[in-house]
Amino acid sequence: MSGPIKIAYSPCPNDTFVFDAWAHGRVPGAPELDVTFADIDLTNGMAERGEFDVLKVSYAVLPWVLDEYALLPCGGALGRGCGPLVLTREAASPADLAGKTVAVPSERSTAYLLFRLWAAAEVPGGVGEVVVLPFHEIMPAVRDGKVDAGLVIHEARFTYQDYGLTRLADMGEHWEETTTLPIPLGAIIAKRSLGEETLRELARAARTSVRMAWDDPEVSRPYVLAHAQEMDPAVADAHIGLYVNEFTADLGEAGYAAVRGLLTRAAAEGLVPPLGPGALGFV
Repeated sequence: MSGPIKIAYSPCPNDTFVFDAWAHGRVPGAPELDVTFADIDLTNGMAERGEFDVLKVSYAVLPWVLDEYALLPCGGALGRGCGPLVLTREAASPADLAGKTVAVPSERSTAYLLFRLWAAAEVPGGVGEVVVLPFHEIMPAVRDGKVDAGLVIHEARFTYQDYGLTRLADMGEHWEETTTLPIPLGAIIAKRSLGEETLRELARAARTSVRMAWDDPEVSRPYVLAHAQEMDPAVADAHIGLYVNEFTADLGEAGYAAVRGLLTRAAAEGLVPPLGPGALGFV
């Protein structure tokens, strides 16, 4: 393979932690990376346009891109107790969201699928208007009364109280209670055109990079904090602890079951196209 691998992932602490060793040439035998930072709503679009060799995307976008990209079995984000939250200004019940305006970070996000599945079960008559806002604008919009509720992800789990907001529901709790499966959030995908041997090489490199970060977390700290958008180091550590786990090293049987479960349920609700046979196959 000639030239570096063009990869795009977010500046969030879990991604920079996972890819630190690889991005800085410390993974033995791994191909060189040409890194672009982009939030996941942007990388989802990049995947749909076939840009970049490797991308971190929402699991929700897979039904649109798996013809061109393969899901790598490592490097992504699944977990337990780490789902998106629905926030409001004041204490409310799910029924109070009926017909109301809800801000979401993307309609092609796993968070959005989890929210729609939750709302279908818990909000009589369904929510009203869904407004897409950049992630960092959602909590201020809820606080300022521009929307009735907001769907938030990532470090907002740790900071929403700073905005005076209340947690109405945890989408992850609903998913885990109804399925017993982990929550599928972010996936690592690579172009099938790179070839089977290269795809396996990329998976090995990602898995090794994760394990190197675990072996000596302090090595990755400068890279993590340099891109954490002024995040408090303690919040960055909590973020990594929540989103980087055994599923990051290997999806395993439970991980694949969670991905299939999410996308099958979402397809049944008409939220995504149905997956073809073997679509989640690695090579």
